[in-house]
Amino acid sequence: GYLSPEYIIDGLYSTKSDVYSFGVLVLEIVSGKRNRGFTHVDHHLNLLGHAWTLFAEGKCLEMVDVMIKDSIDSREEVIRLIHVGLLCVQRRPEDRPSMSDVLMMLSSEGPLPQPKKPGFFIERDVDFGDSSSSRNDKLLSSVNHLTVSDVNPR
Repeated sequence: GYLSPEYIIDGLYSTKSDVYSFGVLVLEIVSGKRNRGFTHVDHHLNLLGHAWTLFAEGKCLEMVDVMIKDSIDSREEVIRLIHVGLLCVQRRPEDRPSMSDVLMMLSSEGPLPQPKKPGFFIERDVDFGDSSSSRNDKLLSSVNHLTVSDVNPR
């Protein structure tokens, strides 16, 4: 959930990979959900896709965790935080801000650039219409095989 697209696809790592990871972390904190395994009743997008969609529709406050929603002093600050998080997770590294730019954006009130679609904007292809529970189990979980050996001296 935290690795940048260029690292996973091409093995390229840079400071912009760290920016990507920071953006994912920001969106996870605001939403109270993890990117990996994120589910929503209305769609099958991951957390980044969900955040992007809500932001594009002007409804990004809907993603804020209910546990912190009542303690928010400034809605504009939360929207700005989500906006900066989305700038950090843009697909192309050159589109992402540097960490010093991120700090500047978070501590100022100036206008922010419009974010582009995030890297790993993913909609999972989950077919809930299949009556086979084993098929659904394969899509929604993984099987981890474990072997335990009891080693005793002779």
